[in-house]
Amino acid sequence: MKHPATAPEQATGRTDAMDAMTESLPDVAPRLRELRRGRGLTLEAAAARAGLSPAHLSRLETGRRQPSLPMLLGLARVYGTTVSELLGEEPPERDPVIRAARAEPVEADGWTYRQAGSPSGRAMQPLRVTVPYGAQDDLVRVHPGEEWIHVLEGRLRLSLGDTVHVLDPGDSAHFDSTTPHRLAAAGPTGVELLFVHTLLTSPVGELCLPGGAHRR
Repeated sequence: MKHPATAPEQATGRTDAMDAMTESLPDVAPRLRELRRGRGLTLEAAAARAGLSPAHLSRLETGRRQPSLPMLLGLARVYGTTVSELLGEEPPERDPVIRAARAEPVEADGWTYRQAGSPSGRAMQPLRVTVPYGAQDDLVRVHPGEEWIHVLEGRLRLSLGDTVHVLDPGDSAHFDSTTPHRLAAAGPTGVELLFVHTLLTSPVGELCLPGGAHRR
């Protein structure tokens, strides 16, 4: 007679499945550790700035967990770099013009991201983002820096603290990203927007994140 799996056995199965997912990003783990140490940050300090637990960041650095693109964006802010550099994609030279044909889409957690600016060596990172209806609706972000959003198509529901704003095409928002914020499509057709965020490494960032974990 076959007995049902126990809770520890089920947890082990889930861990094994997550470990298998890390193969698609083989170079990220050592790069994350290298950047953190290069910035002189302890595991605890870097995790706090990124809104992660030290244990979660440790698993990312050892390759036992695969980071989502929002996590990579958060860590890129903490280390003062870009997702492209985080992945080791360093172009031979910085081109001020970004052609549409070069903006390859990257999908993560339901959102689609396209580079809209130089991928390296800048203080800001601009992206063109497509947000389908229902994707990441409950994901609250808190991190040092600023964000600027401009709606191209569709309608955006932007929550800033306890206030909810609905933005139409042509509307923009510019806010301090230490304010808990949430972005979601306000209509069934989704929303497309331009998104710019700052990349910060200032120690002041620690003062902007109160104790307690933030979802990212």
